[in-house]
Amino acid sequence: MVLKVFFPSCCSSAESGILIGRWISEQNSAVILAVVHFPFIPVQVKQYLSEVQRVTKVSVSVLGSWNNSKQEKEESLSEFLEDLGTIFSHEPWIQISKEGDSKFWSCSTLQKQSNNHREEEIILVYYDQRKVMLSYLHPPLDTAASTDHKVDDASKLSAIFDTVAKSKILFMTDKYDDGPIKLTHWQSDGVEASIIVELMKQASVPACMLLTFLLSLISGACKSRVLNFWPLSFLWSKLSTCEQLAHRLQHLQVIGSNKKAQNQTQLMRKANIFVSLLIDVALGILLMSWLYRKNRIGHLADTLIPVADHVAEELQDLLQWLMGAPAGLKMNRALDQVLGRFFLYHIHLWISYIHLMSPFIEMILWYVGLSACLGLTVALCILSDIVALLTFHIYCFYVYGARLYCLKIYGLSSLWRLFRGKKWNVLRQRVDSCSYDLDQLFIGTLLFTILLFLLPTTALYYLVFTLLRLLVVIVQGLIHLLVDLIDSLPLYSIILRLCRSYRLAAGVKFRVLEQQDGKPLRLLMQINPLSYGSVVQTYRLPTYSCYPKDSWTSLCKKLFLGELIYPWKHKGEKQD
Repeated sequence: MVLKVFFPSCCSSAESGILIGRWISEQNSAVILAVVHFPFIPVQVKQYLSEVQRVTKVSVSVLGSWNNSKQEKEESLSEFLEDLGTIFSHEPWIQISKEGDSKFWSCSTLQKQSNNHREEEIILVYYDQRKVMLSYLHPPLDTAASTDHKVDDASKLSAIFDTVAKSKILFMTDKYDDGPIKLTHWQSDGVEASIIVELMKQASVPACMLLTFLLSLISGACKSRVLNFWPLSFLWSKLSTCEQLAHRLQHLQVIGSNKKAQNQTQLMRKANIFVSLLIDVALGILLMSWLYRKNRIGHLADTLIPVADHVAEELQDLLQWLMGAPAGLKMNRALDQVLGRFFLYHIHLWISYIHLMSPFIEMILWYVGLSACLGLTVALCILSDIVALLTFHIYCFYVYGARLYCLKIYGLSSLWRLFRGKKWNVLRQRVDSCSYDLDQLFIGTLLFTILLFLLPTTALYYLVFTLLRLLVVIVQGLIHLLVDLIDSLPLYSIILRLCRSYRLAAGVKFRVLEQQDGKPLRLLMQINPLSYGSVVQTYRLPTYSCYPKDSWTSLCKKLFLGELIYPWKHKGEKQD
């Protein structure tokens, strides 16, 4: 059986000593974690390893000896290193030797029962201890399509990565410590640390406590009975700005929580939310500074009223065209005039409302611009709500036309069943046979004829206002796509993948260093980083959706039957 020895590249120049690490019997592999130098007392080494094993829950033990002789190999030192196998009970006893500056190392195993060198195939794998400790090996994303061989390989690699990651306390001692045991590992020249990071860790504790207290007050105020009354509850459920604020409030609660992240996924989620909030607020402040520079708010307010008037005039011209002979079609003149005047009156009311609000538009926009300090997403949601309010008359036209068209479609379908001797059974939700008398058939024929000849006029109004409504929905949909992109994009993970790709590992690859007969095969283990698409798929943040998500088939069916699309409704409420 092949013996695999994972040796840290940072220990290749270490002085002679003993190798400590973990033996994985299922894989016939040894993961070397550090080298203990001479002089040492075996009892103290055993006590130290038992303490490390108690803290890390990793079965760390002495696996063998390491001989780094820059001169000719000393026979006494070699015999002494072999004798250490009788003190530290581990089988097999691994012996690795490096002679001078030679490229090739000798590696053998010693069986205590037979007391001889065991000649077996040995693979010596070098790995970067720091990168392996800091990286997180991701399982295969598509587990259904992955073969059992790939899943088994991933589990074997995961055991090696977990061994190095859980042994972090072993790497917290360096050569400046006055302990009885001297180790060589990736931090043996000094523990890697940053004063700025440590100060931020100390300052984050009171900051998180203050943030948690403030968020608890805000959450309590939001859940109070005052907001459950009709006007406030209606606005809270209908405006996307309120939904976005509630979403960001949940993000702040996650960041301000004093609970420690239990795994890598929770840690990355907190980091992604924190970076997303920072970038969102930074972009919002840039937008706010741009708006208040050179009186752009005033220019925007002066432009808004003429644009609203122009839209209203275009709608009036459109209605005048529909009240005539649109595209040469002959409409029902009486119904055409009634619907046209009805909608013209609504436009007149809307123009009056806009001009009534015109003196306050600049002041409203000035205060709305201040909300950009809460983030670019909040400003975009406010823009979406403004678009919804400015096009509320188009929404009303669409609802009127859709309801009238839907009424006629369902009326015609019901009367068509009457001709076939059928009816809709409400209790059993199915079509049953039914016998009708002569009077019912006569009334049904009369109503069917009336509805059929009035349908083209209604359908034309419904078609025009549905197209206008879809245009508004597309504009709002693009805004909300941008909001969802900012909310869900794992920016910290993407930056980490760009700057330190080894932190997000998808697997490993091996490169052959040296190979010679009679010498162990030497490989270099390198980390394969996770692709950018997999990073986004794995760490994408959940978002809210203002509108229900319908398939294209369902959307076309609703358009044909006259059912409302994307109405203002509570989130999760069933559509009409």
